[in-house]
Formats: sequence, structure tokens, C-alpha cells
Amino acid sequence: MVYFALLLAVSAADFNGRWNLVVENDPRSRVWWLDVKAAGTPNIEGRFVGAPGGSMDNIPKIEIEGDQLHWVFERGYVAGSKDKQKAHYRARIQKGRMVGTMEIEGYPQMTKKFSGGRAPVINEVDDGKWKPGKPVELFNGKDTSGWECKVQGHGIEWRVENGALANNPKAADITSIPKFWNFKLHAEYRLKPHSNSGIGLRGRYEVQIYDDYGQPVSKHGNGALYSRIIPTVNASLKPGEWQTFDITLIGRQVTIVLNGKTIIDHKEIEGFTAMATDVAEDKPGPITLQGDHGPVEFRKLTVTPLTR
Repeated sequence: MVYFALLLAVSAADFNGRWNLVVENDPRSRVWWLDVKAAGTPNIEGRFVGAPGGSMDNIPKIEIEGDQLHWVFERGYVAGSKDKQKAHYRARIQKGRMVGTMEIEGYPQMTKKFSGGRAPVINEVDDGKWKPGKPVELFNGKDTSGWECKVQGHGIEWRVENGALANNPKAADITSIPKFWNFKLHAEYRLKPHSNSGIGLRGRYEVQIYDDYGQPVSKHGNGALYSRIIPTVNASLKPGEWQTFDITLIGRQVTIVLNGKTIIDHKEIEGFTAMATDVAEDKPGPITLQGDHGPVEFRKLTVTPLTR
């Protein structure tokens, strides 16, 4: 009995760590992020990006059942329903990879399969030794050349007006065809009142765009690394004014300057945000523009690659 219990504890501990997960046949190409700690002990806990709502959430119920990791959320999973539903996530480890399903009570047709590996180790940091390369203009001021939409059943639902790239109502997100590793991004954008958008770095980490002029800072506020890193100051301008981001991403380390003020300085990004669609975290990825949350315009998107 003691030997059997020890085997279970070792097996349970294999779930510990951060996992990058792909949702099978998802029309939005979404990827999830899971962080598990203390599996194999009574103090197991977890965090998850993948439940409805887009935030990074502490998992309210998580446990080991035999050779499975089981966690539960109760949320509004079913569109149009006023009730909350309970979703069960169950996963096993097979040959070092996590493989599992999400099942919603009463809605077996909504079952999703997911799988993935451990988040890779990325050691590069912003140490001042990176050199700028040739800038790449992602928007030519005329059309949507160099962009694509990866959402099934959607083309590019953005247009160019007066030299600015603007989204149609509820437009699907678009991603740049060029991909980048370490870089500086200069973006100029404009919002209408109460609007909401975002810029995805490497298609994995969202810098929030949000009309929060004069409001307290938050992890969902303008310039936040969405649901992960809170800005030190609210540097937002009023809606209708052109604003600027200057973002440096090296490895997982990010610095964000909003309208000339540094609001996030050399902070480590732990993992994906809900906007993520590119799972290969240690490879170059695209720039993503969020279009389904509200009206936004971009008149400048310049990426300067950084190399040694």
C-alpha cells in the first residue's frame, strides 16, 4: 500500500508546471494555458486561461483522480443561456504530453478535445545588448496586404479609411503574415468611447486597448498585459484622440510605453492570454489585431526586429 501510494504521488507530480494547450478543431484556432502547482499533495492549485471570459483565472476546484487531472469551472459556456453551466476538464499525461477533454454538463455536443506540451524555457532578456534591424511596416496605408484571418468562415473584415486600418462591427481578428521573435513595435491607434481592442504579440500575449481615460489602473485596463500585468500608471488619452504604443518584447520580457510614459518596465510574461492562437511559444509569431470587441483604427504599425 505504501509503495502504491508513492507511485500515485510521483504520477500526480508530473502534472506540475505550465502547459500550452491546443483546442482540437476550434474555429478560432485558440490555445489555452494551464499552470499546476503542488499536484500530489493536499495543497494542489491551478491557474487557467481558457474558460469563457478571457481572464487568467484561479481554478476553484482541482484534484487528481487516479491517473487524471480534473478541474471544474461554473460559467456561462452556452451562448444565449441565462444560466451557468458546469464544465469538467480532465487530462492525462501520455508520453510527456497532456491530452484531455472539456465536457459541459448537459451539453455533450459541446465536448472539446485538447492536447499540448510543457511551456518551453526561454532565457533571453532585455539586457541592452540587442540591436535594431530593418523596420517592417505592417500597414501600407492603402489596403490589408500582409494580413490574414485565421477564423474559419471569415475573410478579412477590416477596411482602410482615410489612411487608417479600421474594423467592421464584430470583425474577426487578423494576424500579420510576417512573423517576429524579439522586436520593438510602434503602433498608433484611435478608439471610440467605451471601445475595446488589443494587440497580440507573437500571436500569444495581448496588450490591452481600452477606453479607460481617467480611471484607476487594472489588469484589464489600457496598456495592461491582459489579465496578467497591471500598468503602473494610467497614461490613456481621451477617446477620439490618436494614441501611441512603443512595445519591446525580448524573450518573455516586455516593456510598454503608452503615449510617451513607461507603464510596464521589463516585466516577465508568465504565459498566454486569451487572445493567443500561436502555440509555438519559442518560435517567431505574428502581430494580431483584435476586431470583435469594438471600433478601433490603426494608422501605424511598425515592427523593428532585434538581434544580437
